[in-house]
Amino acid sequence: MKMIILDRDGVINHDSPAFIKSPAEWIPIPGSLEAIARLNQAGYRVVIASNQSGIARELFDMAILNAIHQKMHASAQQVGADIDAIFFCPHAAIDNCDCRKPKAGMFDEISKRFKISLKGVPTVGDSLRDLQAGFISGCTPYLVLTGKGEKTRETGGLPPGTQVFPDLAAMVGALLKANAAAAAGAT
Repeated sequence: MKMIILDRDGVINHDSPAFIKSPAEWIPIPGSLEAIARLNQAGYRVVIASNQSGIARELFDMAILNAIHQKMHASAQQVGADIDAIFFCPHAAIDNCDCRKPKAGMFDEISKRFKISLKGVPTVGDSLRDLQAGFISGCTPYLVLTGKGEKTRETGGLPPGTQVFPDLAAMVGALLKANAAAAAGAT
């Protein structure tokens, strides 16, 4: 099974320092949903792992989060994209849970749920904590410069081997090109 794990805010949709609190505020980054469709066509299962502390902060509730995700699924389907699963942490940093990135709890759950090792699975994020959670789970980290990505790159401290791309579309293009080259070399 080929899988990729994506952060949501700042990778698939525009981020907001005030949180994405309604379906109207969920606006896809140009090319991101089409990139997910390209991943699907290449046989990838697309999974989202997202911190959603707005729930703990009472900025929105589960019904609103579900409505945001319904909009995301519907928008993805309009361009032929399918998101296989969404994992999220509803806790605030002060809760010190195991699921909030940079801890690996969501990644561990993804591994258990899909019954696969995450070794080498690409994970894409715009913040250091996204990449750290994936890296300690064995994933290959990719930073996109959308969302908080530019600031994350400037701050530094990226996990070893992190590749950097302007956005999800560019990252997916490079990944699929590398896969095709590897497949051609194996024949």
